[in-house]
Amino acid sequence: MAINEIVVISGKGGTGKTSITASILPYLENAVVADCDVDAPDLHILLHPVETASNTFIGTKKAKLDAEKCTACMLCYNHCKFNAISEFLVFNPMKCEGCGVCELVCPVNAVILEDTVVGTIYHGDTDYGPMVHARLIPGEETSGKLVSAVRKEAKNIAEEKNFQTVLIDGSPGIGCNVISSITGAGRVIIVTEPTMSGIHDMKRVLDITEKFSGKAYIIINKSDLSEDMSREIEKESERRGAPVVLKLPFYKNMVKAITYKKIPSLAEKDFFSSHGFEEFIRILKK
Repeated sequence: MAINEIVVISGKGGTGKTSITASILPYLENAVVADCDVDAPDLHILLHPVETASNTFIGTKKAKLDAEKCTACMLCYNHCKFNAISEFLVFNPMKCEGCGVCELVCPVNAVILEDTVVGTIYHGDTDYGPMVHARLIPGEETSGKLVSAVRKEAKNIAEEKNFQTVLIDGSPGIGCNVISSITGAGRVIIVTEPTMSGIHDMKRVLDITEKFSGKAYIIINKSDLSEDMSREIEKESERRGAPVVLKLPFYKNMVKAITYKKIPSLAEKDFFSSHGFEEFIRILKK
C-alpha cells in the first residue's frame, strides 16, 4: 500500500508552519505524524506525546588519536583541510568532517574513525496517533540524514499499522534538511506570510519542491497584514501551479491557544471553519 506523505514547510521560521501541522493532524484518520524540524523541534509541545521509545542516531564518523601509538610525525596535522587538528595534535570533533585523510596518511595507525552520536529519535503516542520526532545535537551538521531516518521510521509505523498517511512537519528554508523532508512526498504545503521576505522565500521553496516532490499548495498565514502582498502571492501561486488553499488572517486567540499549548484548529474551531479549513482538509484527503 502506498503511503500518502503530506509535508508542511516554509521559506523561513516563524510563519506558523508547526501550528498549521498540529491543526491538520486531528482531522486525518489513521495518520502518523513526524517532526522533521530536527534543529528546533517543537511540535511535541502542542501534541503532548507520551514517549514510548528513544534511540540515539549515528550520523557520521569522527577522527580520534591513540596517543600511545602516535609518533608525532605531524602528517595528520599537515594533511587536514578542516583545521580539526591543532599543532599540539589535539583533535577537535566539532571541526572534523570524517573524511578519513588523517587515518589514511598515519604510518603507525594511530588515528581511527569512530561512529559519533549526532542526535536522538523519539517515538511517542498522541491523542491523534503515533508520533516520531528527533533532536539534533547543537553544532552537528548531519540534519539531512536525521530527517531521512525520522521519515523512514514514521513510514515503517504507518505500514505496520496499515495507516495511509504520514503528516510531516518539515524544516524551514531550502537546505539539505528541507530536501530530505520533501523528496518523494506526494503533497507539500508551503506556509507563507504577506511580506517581501515571505514572498521571496516562498519562491525559493517552490523552486525546490518543483524538483524534489509532488503537488505543492500555499497557505497564507496572517493574510490581512498586507492585502497587496497577499494578491502578489496569489498571482505567483497561480503562475507556478501551486494553488492557495487557505488564507488565515491574524487572530489574537491563535496566539493564546499556542501560548497555552493547545492545537489552534481545536481551540478556535469557529475561526478555522469560517475561513475554509474543512474544504482545505477535503483537498488533502483526495
